[in-house]
Formats: sequence, C-alpha cells, structure tokens
Amino acid sequence: MNAPLVTDQLTKCFGSHTALNKLTLEIPAGRVVGLLGRNGSGKTTLLNLACGLTLPTSGTCTTLGKLAGELDTPELSRLGVVFQDGRLLEWMTVEQQLAFSASFYPTWDKARERHLLRELDLASGFSKIAQLSPGDRQKVGVALAVCHHPSLLLLDEPMSALDPIARARLLEFLLDLIREDGCTIVISSHILADVEKVIDWVVCLDDGGLAVSAPLDELQESYAEWIVSAQADSLPAKFVEPFVLTQEVSARQARLRVRPEATAMEQFRTRHRVEITSRPLNLEELFPLLVKERRAIR
Repeated sequence: MNAPLVTDQLTKCFGSHTALNKLTLEIPAGRVVGLLGRNGSGKTTLLNLACGLTLPTSGTCTTLGKLAGELDTPELSRLGVVFQDGRLLEWMTVEQQLAFSASFYPTWDKARERHLLRELDLASGFSKIAQLSPGDRQKVGVALAVCHHPSLLLLDEPMSALDPIARARLLEFLLDLIREDGCTIVISSHILADVEKVIDWVVCLDDGGLAVSAPLDELQESYAEWIVSAQADSLPAKFVEPFVLTQEVSARQARLRVRPEATAMEQFRTRHRVEITSRPLNLEELFPLLVKERRAIR
C-alpha cells in the first residue's frame, strides 16, 4: 500500500513566521502514528495542509495519492479529521449533525455511530451543538470522523477535553478501528502517556522541521535510563561519553539518560568500575531527548 501522507520540502509561512520548514516526511500505511512536538512546532499546520484546508508556501503535501490542495470526493470520502477547535454546525442538534454528515458518505456505518456514542456517554442526540460541553463536542467530532470507515484518520488533540474514562474508551475504540479497518491514524496530542498506549510509530517535529520519524519500539530500544552506582571510588563529577544525553551525578550514584551502542554498557562498567541498572524510557521521557538531539546537530 502506498504511503497515505507524503511531504516533500513542505514549507508553510504565515507572514514572517515559518510554521513548517522544508519538511520531508512519509507516513507509513497501516500505522498508528504519534505526531509529537512542542507548541508551535508545526503539528496543526501539517494536519491542516494534509486535509487541504491551507496550501503550502512551497514544496508539496500528498494525501491519499493526490496533492492535498486538489483533494476531491474520492479522496475526501476516505479521509477522517478531528479538529482541535471542534468545527461543528452550532445550530444543529447532535442527531442532525450526524445525519447531515452521513448523507455525504455511502459507507456511513450507523451501527458504529450508535456504538461509539454509547461508549463515549455522549449527551442526548437532541441537544444542540452550541449547548454541548467541550468534551461532548470532541466526542461528536470523533464520531463524524470515523463512521464512514476512513483509510486515513487525522486527529488533532482529540482527547484534550475528555475525562480519563472517556479517554480510555476512545483509545480502546481506536485500537478496534485498526483491527476492523486497517486504517492509518495520525494522532497529535500532548497527553503522551495515553498516546503511548496505542501508537506504534513516532513523528516528532521541532521548530517546523523533522526531529525523528521511526517505530516506537525501535526508539525505546535505542534509549535507556541507567542508574549507575560506584563500586569503590567515587563517581566522576561528569561523564563525558558522547552517548550520555543527560546526567544527575552525586558522589556514589548517578542517573543517566543514554543512547548507547551495543557494547557501550560493558565498556562503561569496566572503565568506571560501576554497577548499572538499566530500564527503557517511556514516551514522555523520550520526547525531550529527541528534540535535544536534533537541536544539537543543527
């Protein structure tokens, strides 16, 4: 299957501000991708470009095999999007909004709609959109994005207004979505502990550029935290090995975040006469290291 989202030297400027800067990226098909980055890194701009809401300043963005600015019915019928700001028709009821959107999609799944609204405890279908809480608006947005069985689903902070129970149910539903439809999902979120439960690929943006695009398990195998304990002499005030990314050192013990080569641990243990306890890093711990490494080589 061709990559559902590809960018080539993609640049987007808003006046003097460059939101994306020559971004070249390929989102692999069938993956659940965590789109990470600090505020202002270009995540929302990328998603808006991918669904054709804004056009590039230069470079290209190709979505489902077509330039995003030229998306038409065949591509849009295979695309699902949840916007962070909840772009809904305020004067409609929930039921009317869903029926209106369903009328555009021959593949609309009414059973999936009922299941999702039940699982997410959405308020009565007769409630006006304008009267909904931010969390319920997000639930409606998710239903609108997935009930036509999209091939590519773009989610911009889909869980920011949801309570923990609703977040857990949404994450479970996204896993079901992969099993049922085999679609590609791109999730932009700051709630990294939740995102880590479902994603298998990481795309990290920094200042409009690409910090990393790689499988999550590959990244977790490449980085670690070492608790280093002195056996005899006190520890050095600072470790100078290039694979040590961050360090907190006292006389007898140190906490290091590392990206070591295969033989580095044994060599480090022998050189410094220390004991090492290693553990993998979670996504929240990995994220600042990915950004820091990119900035170090710029």
